[in-house]
Amino acid sequence: MKKQKGIVLFFSLIILIVMTVIGVALAVNSTQSLRMSSAGSERIEAMSIANGGLEQVIANNAGAPFANLLAEQTAAVFNGSQVITPLPEIGGVDVGCQRTSKAAGANLIKCKRAQIINTVTFGRNGLGTLKVAAGIEQQVLTGN
Repeated sequence: MKKQKGIVLFFSLIILIVMTVIGVALAVNSTQSLRMSSAGSERIEAMSIANGGLEQVIANNAGAPFANLLAEQTAAVFNGSQVITPLPEIGGVDVGCQRTSKAAGANLIKCKRAQIINTVTFGRNGLGTLKVAAGIEQQVLTGN
């Protein structure tokens, strides 16, 4: 009976060590989950900023600026960098409208097309990059 007095202490220490290891593993796992959810929310925020930048560039250039666009232009709104490229890239010529047939038969209305690419950086130290592109078609009079 005297030989068994220390065995309970030994087993309780083993159980305490096992429970400590399990607790540390759970703490590390929850930290990893928080980091992953934070990265996901940063990506969603970057997407909202990029879409907002596109909308702002479209609003700023609606009408005559798009109609007279002949060369690539850059802008910087909403913490992003936007590149506005006329399509076709050479000369930004007027083309037929895809979405409407108003006066197209008489060659009175043509369209100017442009592409806007918005680049936003996000994440820790700006390591993530998100690019969003949009196409625009602006109706213009041909002058014929």
